[in-house]
Amino acid sequence: MKKLIEVALPLDVINKASAREKSIRHGHPSTLHLWWSRKPTATARAVLFAALIDDPSEHLEKFPTPQAQDAERKRLFELIAKIVQWESSGDEKIFAEALAEIKNSVGEDLPAVFDPFAGGGTIPLEAQRLGLKAYAADLNPVAVMINKAMIELPAKFKNLPPVNPEADKLIGGYRGAEGLANDILYYGKILKTLAFEKLGELYPKIDGKTVIAWLWARTVTCSNPACRHKMPLVHSFKLSTKQNVFVAPIVDGDKIRFEIKTGSDAPEGTVNRNGARCLFCGSNVPLEHVRNEGKAGRLSAQLMAIVAEGLNGRIYLPPDAHHEKIADVEKPDDYPSGELPDKALGFRVQEYGITEWHQLFTNRQLTALTTFSELIDDIKDQVQSDGGSKVYADAIAVYLAFLIDKLAAYGNSICLWDVTRDGIAHAFGRQAIPMVWNFAESNSFSNSSGCFDNALNWIYKSVRELPAKKIGEVFQHSALEKFSLEKVLVSSDPPYYDNIGYADLSEFFYVWLRRPLKNIYPQLFGRMTFAKADELIASPYRHDGSKTSARKFFEDGMFQALKNIYEVARADFPVTIYYAFKQQETDSASTGWETMLTALIRAGFQITATLPMRTELTTALKNNVNALASSIVLACRKRPPENKHRGKGEFLRELKTELKSALTEMQKATIAPVDMAQAAIGPGIGVYSRYEKITDMNDVELTVRDALKIINAELAEFFGTQTGRLDAASQFCVDLFTQNGFNDITFGEADVLARAKNISVGGLEEMGAVISSRGSVHLRDRDEMPVLDGNKQLDKDWGKKLVAADCAWLWVQSLVLVFKREGIAGAAELLGKFDGEADSLKNLAYRLYDICEKRNWSKEATGYNDLVVEWQAIFDDSVKSKPVQGKLF
Repeated sequence: MKKLIEVALPLDVINKASAREKSIRHGHPSTLHLWWSRKPTATARAVLFAALIDDPSEHLEKFPTPQAQDAERKRLFELIAKIVQWESSGDEKIFAEALAEIKNSVGEDLPAVFDPFAGGGTIPLEAQRLGLKAYAADLNPVAVMINKAMIELPAKFKNLPPVNPEADKLIGGYRGAEGLANDILYYGKILKTLAFEKLGELYPKIDGKTVIAWLWARTVTCSNPACRHKMPLVHSFKLSTKQNVFVAPIVDGDKIRFEIKTGSDAPEGTVNRNGARCLFCGSNVPLEHVRNEGKAGRLSAQLMAIVAEGLNGRIYLPPDAHHEKIADVEKPDDYPSGELPDKALGFRVQEYGITEWHQLFTNRQLTALTTFSELIDDIKDQVQSDGGSKVYADAIAVYLAFLIDKLAAYGNSICLWDVTRDGIAHAFGRQAIPMVWNFAESNSFSNSSGCFDNALNWIYKSVRELPAKKIGEVFQHSALEKFSLEKVLVSSDPPYYDNIGYADLSEFFYVWLRRPLKNIYPQLFGRMTFAKADELIASPYRHDGSKTSARKFFEDGMFQALKNIYEVARADFPVTIYYAFKQQETDSASTGWETMLTALIRAGFQITATLPMRTELTTALKNNVNALASSIVLACRKRPPENKHRGKGEFLRELKTELKSALTEMQKATIAPVDMAQAAIGPGIGVYSRYEKITDMNDVELTVRDALKIINAELAEFFGTQTGRLDAASQFCVDLFTQNGFNDITFGEADVLARAKNISVGGLEEMGAVISSRGSVHLRDRDEMPVLDGNKQLDKDWGKKLVAADCAWLWVQSLVLVFKREGIAGAAELLGKFDGEADSLKNLAYRLYDICEKRNWSKEATGYNDLVVEWQAIFDDSVKSKPVQGKLF
């Protein structure tokens, strides 16, 4: 039974909802605990729902015609559009409707969902939200704990009232995880009060104002023998771009003092990737000297500025000797032990002598974090004293341990002061542990950036919004080992090659979680550290620096993991696998993409769909620049055992027939041109993966790489064939655009090209397609087209010229221009004047995008992509308004 995900999805709606999620904070599950490269809830919901729902074409008794099937898909798409919105997350009516649809397809015996690489927990959580039993597994103990906190603990205590004595007795009671969240907030506040009693004197006010952060600069002894002063290492002296505030270093004898200044003339920093500069003597100091001093334990820090809470925002103050002295405390006896990896993806601090986790924190930070940790046992006793069970007290401890992890993320010596936001940036703005020269030390007891109250509120709101439906099950397990489950629907986001070193990064949190949780979850946190060798990434550092060995480990491991998934997956539902596509992987035969497809096919899967998903809000998307999808979701089925072998000739015939049909349907469905090449892989590789092996006449096996190249060639031929059906003028324009863009060529060259199409340069100039001057010819750029008049109305003269010319090229260029300036309404008004087949213009826009993509003309490509994405809305509006437009031109 073919599922909806294997036929069509409203990708644009899903992608927009997914990208928008990145700006949603309060109550979002991602704010419970940091994890890297989490997939948006919108993507996971849509993928799971569509993997369960039958495609209408499978029910001919209900939907006998293509029109009826399209109408039913449209209805399902409208439901998907509702469930993917973040605001729908707690809407019981919408999810009851979604569950009813699922039952219409699968019956009352709902399948369980299993994610063997659960990570940040999005997929199991959204399975639970849809009303399904969720299983989550991961090798990483931090990931396991996050998943337990999302799908196990809230469901275990769902609909129960809080136990704290100040809880309100709500009429109708507490729903879902509201009671649990209420207690987390209450006991979190007690934790803060108890901690302040012990730590308050370490966090003094300044001039009666609460400090937000102390800004420090690392220092090192100058390498110049005639100087040998302690020189500050400062990346930037700017403090606030909003207020135009910076700190100015003043050489005062054998010391540097800092003054707060305003203006735009902040001095340059003293350190960058090329080396450092001594403020005392002006000498250039090589980074090698800084590294050696760090390894010798001679890196220190000097207070550079203080940020305090003012009546109207941040106040920047110069260093204070009293504050600097208070910060100079002894390291606590029970600081977390554990060594950083010698080398790891994204780690840079070891080169500077920072080789243990505790060295990432100042002594004051260590004192605060260890104090918070120790007090969690007191809170557990308080919960039980208030009537909570031991199990419930342990659950509260989990979320308070997460709170400490949040404080650690904002309270370490690799946190930057964000001068654009006037706040502390946590340590993991990137998936790395970088070296930071001037860092911000937060005040956990302030009311601002990085404080205790903010961290507590993030967790409270996140837990409050968790679905807390069927109790999920989470267990620690390596995907390289067989699973004990059977007959589950599998959806997973496996690690990709060498993108992120999850295990090494997450140990930052493990060392703090271990303290309060080792007696509650000894199997997860009983050891000083946790095993990382089996983590499925291609890290050369774990293979004696060998990239070849790292790649082989990843490829063999991914195959074994997918083979284990094959064994437990139900045959009546597609397995859905997320592939993290890199921007540089535009080559269809890129290593990672090829590796993933090869592993899937070797494991016994046939790929039935590839769905481009924008699961990250990239800078390119923010700036409206053309960007590849950041993930491809692969829908896979177990390959029938009888499909053993196929000859290359038979494969090519099947591919041509099926790919042409699929591409036509994709264009009808208005797949964005930027996504077409990725989406086309689905039906293409689907034919290839239908068979265990494909060989040529010499019995040489056709590899995945070979197949991808063939699919790419077929895609180019498909668009080329469409160009051949254009009017002669448009064919000339497309050919000239392909060769030269909008640049000049000689009149002679243009004349030869025009004669080949049985047209003339003069005729092309008269219709407005080209500009010919002084022996040169170029395509008329859109900025040279008078499509709109001075009142931003459609220019009547240009409109008459368009209608008379009947040139698809000119129509597309005009539509791109009007859409950019006047949106859907303006483009619809213009399209209403076109008497031909509107889809021919959309197909040409696809073709022009394809040309731009191959030429790396990203800015030009954006116009065609945007037009196609909104084509259906433009077309619908043009049809509605067409009767009243006849007189406009």
